Parts: sequence; C-alpha cells; structure tokens
Amino acid sequence: METRVEQFEQIRRDRDREGLSIRELAERHGVHRRAVRQALASPVPPPKRAPASRPAPKLGPYRALIDSWLEADRTAPRKQRHTARRIYSRLLDEHGAEVGESTVRQYVRARKRALGWPVADVFVPQVHAPGVEAEVDWGEALVELAGVPTKVHLFVMRASFSGTAFCQASLVETQQAFLELHSEAFEWFGGVFPEIRFDNLKSAVKKILKGRRRVESGRFVAMRSHYRFTSQFTTPGIEGAHEKGGVEGEVGRLRRNHLVPVPSLADLAELNALLLAGYESDLGRRIDGRAETVGEAWAAERPLLVSLAAEPFDATEAAAPRVDQKSLVTIRQNRYSVPVALAGLKVSARIGAREITIAHGGAQVARHERLHGRFGTSARLDHYLELLRQKPGGLEHSVALAQERDRGAWPGCFDELWAALTERYGRSDAARQMVDVVLLCREHGPERVELAVRGALAASAIDGRAVAVLARRAETAPPAAPAALTNLEPRLARHERTAPDLTDYDQLLGGTR
Repeated sequence: METRVEQFEQIRRDRDREGLSIRELAERHGVHRRAVRQALASPVPPPKRAPASRPAPKLGPYRALIDSWLEADRTAPRKQRHTARRIYSRLLDEHGAEVGESTVRQYVRARKRALGWPVADVFVPQVHAPGVEAEVDWGEALVELAGVPTKVHLFVMRASFSGTAFCQASLVETQQAFLELHSEAFEWFGGVFPEIRFDNLKSAVKKILKGRRRVESGRFVAMRSHYRFTSQFTTPGIEGAHEKGGVEGEVGRLRRNHLVPVPSLADLAELNALLLAGYESDLGRRIDGRAETVGEAWAAERPLLVSLAAEPFDATEAAAPRVDQKSLVTIRQNRYSVPVALAGLKVSARIGAREITIAHGGAQVARHERLHGRFGTSARLDHYLELLRQKPGGLEHSVALAQERDRGAWPGCFDELWAALTERYGRSDAARQMVDVVLLCREHGPERVELAVRGALAASAIDGRAVAVLARRAETAPPAAPAALTNLEPRLARHERTAPDLTDYDQLLGGTR
C-alpha cells in the first residue's frame, strides 16, 4: 500500500506527463479533488489536524471519580497528590477500567491546568558506573497510624546505577535513626556502596567549611569507618539538591506511588512492611530511556558492592538506670517496665532510635518500642504477674492492662470470662483467677490460652481451673492405641465362618420363621 507522499508523487507525475484534469486525477487515484489540489500545490502532504474534543467514551464513567481524587488532593500534603500515572494505576487496580494511559494523562493534564497546578519539571540526565555510588536523603510523608494523622520521616538510599532503592520510615529524624537505618539499608542491599552522596544534614555534618570541606560528626565517621565507604557532600542550599537528583526524585516517586492516597495503618512496623513490599515490586519497573528493568540492572550491580562487615554497626546508646518502686526505669524522660523482681536494682539499657532493650546479669529482661516526647510510660502486663498474684485487686485498673487493651493484646473473651467469674465468685476471687489465666500464657502461649478461654465459655465452665485443663489438653497428644488392639481386623479374619443354614430346624418347628 502506497504512502500519502507516494500518492502525491504519482498525482504530480500523471499531471506533468499526461496533462490530466483535476477531476480525471481524482477518479484515477480514488481521492477527493481537494487532495489533488493539495498534491499539485506541494509534494509534501499537509499535516493532519488533531481531532477536536474527542469523546473518549471509555473514560466517561470515571471522569467524576478522577475529579473527586483531584479535589481531595487540595487538602492532601503537596507531595502526596495524585499523578496521572497513579490515577491510571488506581483505575486499573481498583476499578478494572479499560482505558488507555495516554487518555488518562491528557484528561488529568487538562484538569490540573484548570486547577492551576504545575505539571512538569526538567532534569539533567546523568550516567553512573555500576556498583560505585549511592545517594541518601530524608523525606517526609503524612500517614494515619492507629487512626491518628502522623508525620513520618522517610529514609531513602538509592543505587545511582540501577535505581534500586531502600526506604524505611521513622517517627524521628535523629542521628541515631540515621545511623541505624544505614545499617538496615546495607543489610537489605547485601553490600556497601564505595561512595555515598549526602546533603549537609546535621546527623553527618557539624560545620560547613569553604568549598567541599566539612567538619563531620564523630559517630558518623565511626559508622563510615565500620562499613568502609567514602562520603561526598553536596553544595549547600537548593543548588545542592540537583547534585543528587536521583534520590530526590525517588523520594517523590515513593510518595506518589505507595503513599497516595494517604494510607491508614496499625503501626510503624506495618508501614515499613508496606514500603519494603512496594520497593520489591518496583524491581520490575523500567526507568525511562533504559532497555533493562531495575531488577535486571540491580542483578548486574549487586556483585560489585563491597562486602558487609562481620557485625552491623551498633548505633545504640548505653544507660544504667535504677528500677523504681513501680518496677519502671526512666530513660530519656520516659518510663519503661521491667519484671518486678528487679525493683530497686540497677539495670543496663541499650537505647536505639526505635527500640529500648533492658538487661540484667547479662540476660535481656525487657524490650520496648521507644517512646518519643516526654513523660510517657510503656508497661507490659507480664512484668507484674508475680506481684498481681499477691495483689490481684490491682489488675483491673493497672496501666499495663490498659496498654495491653490499646495494643489489641487483650482478647475480648478474657473480659467475658472475667465478667462471668465476677458474677459467680465476686470481684476479689475473679481477679485472682484472671491472674492465673494470664500466667498460663507463659507456659502455653497466648493463642492456646485464648482458645481455652473460648472453650470454657462455650461449655459454661466458668472457672480458671477449667481454662488451665483445656489449655493443657490442647497440647497433650492423644494416647496411642494398646498393642492388643492393633491389626485387629486381620486377626479376626482367620475366624470367619459362613452363616449356618436353619432351614431344617424351621421344618422341625412346623413352618418357616
């Protein structure tokens, strides 16, 4: 099939050689007379006009939905608003829409321009050798943790060559969190990048000198020495952001693709699991202008990294608090529970950015999620059970029990059993039996004890001893069959006889039965 240019050429040749009229040329080539006039006027066909206001019927049912998402973005954080790509993926994943991405992009671009939002940024393309350099940056995002809007800080380390990235969230942007997340990033990557580029964040830089010289933090230098990498720092100010544009763009891409709309999660651990799962799924994506996927490029880059140190860098801080009369230790103006047997003694604590571990006599005795702010308390009910056996009346209004309920670690069936015990035995004896039930969790585990409580309630066996019997029965294997009863059927088969014929006996009786 000839192209339009070739058709124009043939029309012009026929006119020149045969002198055909416009009508004759139109009939010969099967085109409109207007096309013949265009060919005679110019050997190059005129550009096609773009269709005006195409209806895009498949997008029609979703236009109101897209508009609602864009309207909701007015109150969302500026960096967590929908992009056209995110809208397209949500239409496919959540609504099964059969629309083209270009159609969505055109509609979103027009709507965003109507809203007065900027629609494009310009960047300078870069090239990097594999296994040489990574970039690190902090970002911010808004999420809902346990129903509370919370600002979290996103630590991102990105491989400059492959584009593979690691991201975890922290409630604080402290030096301790910065150092700990480096260790986690290197473990996730399975190696260390020889060079890492940073901006002039306070966790690493104490003072900026002339040019590229910096006075660096001692703990940052210790971590750098531990993992054997070199650090590069960008120019101060907004100009420096362009010197590590890869990770700057990655922070934005992360927010747009994994945190839009604003996610609602139970806790920080669930958020971090969501981020890691998102990045592992991103290994199949393809960066513009590259033939291979991120995962394929990472497979070539991974063997070139520097091997990990034998032990991860210890970014924790040490403390030696004394346990008070409420079996609490005070660390950084917050209090954490330990077993009551340690009251009045000194213990050793390791303070991390996200976790507090407490030890005594060389053995770990408590582990808590670190509290931020001041005058908070983190208590575990298990730490007080020995004391509550002597003072069961303190269970009902204890801080530890209230926090167990807040964490969802106190099943509702426990309260049902407690109410039934109170009605049957009175408050004092009911509290004592509930302490015994909770103590069963040490021996049998909380899941088995919960099943035992449900079983006791179903059988109307309202007694702590019945719960203990059911919990122990669940872990007891059924007794083996006696040896005398094994292989019983083959042994009985040897004694099988045919049934006797009673016809003659019936005749003697004078008839049939």
